[in-house]
Amino acid sequence: MERLDAAVIGAGVVGCAVARELSRYQLKIGVFEKELDVACGNSSRNTGMLHAGFTYKPGSLKAECAVEGNQEFDQVAEELDIPFKRTGKVVVGFTEEDRKNILKFKAVGEQNGVKGLRMIDKEELNQIDSSAGGEFAMYVPSSGILDPMQYTIALAENACENGAKFFFGAQVEDIAREDGMYILKTPKGSFQAKWVINCAGMYAPEISQMLGYPYYPTKGFKGEYFVLDKKAGKFLNIPVYPAPNAKGGFAVHATPTVDGNVLVGPDSYEVEGREDYSVTKEHLDGLIRDGSRMFKEMKRDYFIRNFAGIRWKRYDPETGEILDFLLEADEKNPNTVNLVGIESPGITCALPLARRAVKIIAERDSLEKNPSFNPRRKGIRKFIEMSTEEKKEAIEKDPDYGEIVCRCENVTRAEILKAIHNPLGVHTVTGIKNRTRATMGRCQGGYCETRITKMIEEELGIRPEEVRYSKEGGYMFTGRVREES
Repeated sequence: MERLDAAVIGAGVVGCAVARELSRYQLKIGVFEKELDVACGNSSRNTGMLHAGFTYKPGSLKAECAVEGNQEFDQVAEELDIPFKRTGKVVVGFTEEDRKNILKFKAVGEQNGVKGLRMIDKEELNQIDSSAGGEFAMYVPSSGILDPMQYTIALAENACENGAKFFFGAQVEDIAREDGMYILKTPKGSFQAKWVINCAGMYAPEISQMLGYPYYPTKGFKGEYFVLDKKAGKFLNIPVYPAPNAKGGFAVHATPTVDGNVLVGPDSYEVEGREDYSVTKEHLDGLIRDGSRMFKEMKRDYFIRNFAGIRWKRYDPETGEILDFLLEADEKNPNTVNLVGIESPGITCALPLARRAVKIIAERDSLEKNPSFNPRRKGIRKFIEMSTEEKKEAIEKDPDYGEIVCRCENVTRAEILKAIHNPLGVHTVTGIKNRTRATMGRCQGGYCETRITKMIEEELGIRPEEVRYSKEGGYMFTGRVREES
């Protein structure tokens, strides 16, 4: 039975951030994830906003970590070599009621330490972005956009390069405590761990209970999105959000992505299915109606994909009140750190939460610094972002940069090969997609997906029937249509 100093349950953005922070110390770290890659849940199903922190209750863990995470992110993005743009954001209004709510949360933001918030009129709003709807707005200069999948992958790869080990397809099914150690039972075998950190996201209440904590009730708030073609991205410079409601919630907004697309959404409605990511005509029609108020250039011609995410919020069953993030350690359950209800702004808060979790461990255990820890990670160099001279040089050094595999996104064979041989050992089609953007263009993989599948087979020496799209049982092929003669 493999013995670990620390077992992190869940490889979403928070779990990967915790693994990275733990790898600053000389520890044997294991990260357990039920899916076949990192960021397969809600860490990849969101808007990709770096939030400023103006809608969260002053003094709350959400507010504290959001502001902290926002202010440090330029350095984080540079260290991890991930795309990030501090675009700012506008929160637009149409009515006096909207103005009242915006001013309320402007005051909340200022109390939380959010810098540079100011009201602007329609003329200045049009100067910032003429495609934004609204009669006036609050300008939020500290907000930004990032790729949540790339960020989570980067955290995981950096943790891996510093010694953490990732176990995929390894759902934690049971936890027992024997002789001062935790025994984690998974489909990949059983593991001993001195410390256990619960970062299981939507399944955190179940893991919480396994560790001896209460089962904390959570509610699922589902939101659907449209992904718009890069042609639409030319019209939107900055995220456009509607005025928040009295409780601080937002309706449908329009957000440019770091890669040039536009996301319209999410809406919000309660669901019970933990992984019900289906979309509906009713809600997509609502996105078109409400999104058009935020983004004047929203046209059906630009729609290339839709998806859904679910925010699992901790709440009080008696009052229905949505509660703050929970990060706790209880001596009744020694050597555990429990994180529950980590939803939006979880991307922004991931590293601040991770530091707090690791601090708890450091205060209770003698940890030695990892002298070889390197905070820097290098991503896959993108052909589409190179200058003409850089492209020429890249092809001369590696001829595989001269073969385009994904036409829509200009992804080369060299990039696909680097993704197949990624540090985490992820070999799914979506794993390649999330590392390179291949299949994310206008044709959504119609041209390149079969070529990527073939490259996975050839590079790994596996049969076509062994290639999976994203999940354990999600095989691309089940057999041949006809036998070869």
